[in-house]
This record gives sequence, structure tokens and C-alpha cells, in this order.
Amino acid sequence: MTMQTPTSDSTLAAVLKSLDDDKAEDVVQIDLRGKSEMGDHMVIASGRSSRQVAAIAEKLTERLKQTFGILSKVEGRAAGDWVLIDTGDVIVHVFRPEVRDFYQLEKMWQNPGETVEAQ
Repeated sequence: MTMQTPTSDSTLAAVLKSLDDDKAEDVVQIDLRGKSEMGDHMVIASGRSSRQVAAIAEKLTERLKQTFGILSKVEGRAAGDWVLIDTGDVIVHVFRPEVRDFYQLEKMWQNPGETVEAQ
């Protein structure tokens, strides 16, 4: 099997599919192009428990490695409250719902007057 060379859009599509496959909830994608140098896209999702959050993150990083050869930087997987996955082009945050409500990360990235809706 040959590795595909990922674009930010193909990486985003793979991230969204992986989150959907693993039953992540309240998935929101934010376009960072022109807003930040850290990546092109941010994806925020919730898992129902620490165990599910960690499993979603683990499966996502494994799928990106298998499909694209992307070695993602991962922080927070051991605790399972908030896992950050940095793929380079796509930044993924997977939260337990209570932790997500506390940090309200989506609100930091929306434009004034704009609402961010779950997909």
C-alpha cells in the first residue's frame, strides 16, 4: 500500500470520518486559514467519557499514520479529559463534555456575531 500525500483538506476529511466512525459528539470544524499560522483547520469534538475521549484520539492518530504517514503530536491522552492532536494542518481537540463547556474553545475562534454550529 502506498502512502497518499495529504493536503490539509484530505487530512480534515480523514479526521472528520474517524471522529464519525468512533461516535464523537458535537463535532465542530473551524477554518483557520488567514486567522492563524498554527494550522488550516481546527476540529473540536466530545466523547462521553474519559475512556471514549482517549480511544477516539488513539484511533484517529493510528488512522492518520496508516493512511498518510502523519505522526501526530498528542497531549493529554493519559487523563482523557482534553486530548489535543496536532496533525500539522489540522488541530483536533477531543473533550469530555464538562471540560469542553468550561473552556468554550469554539467561542475564542468565532468572528464577532457569528455562532459556531455542530456538524
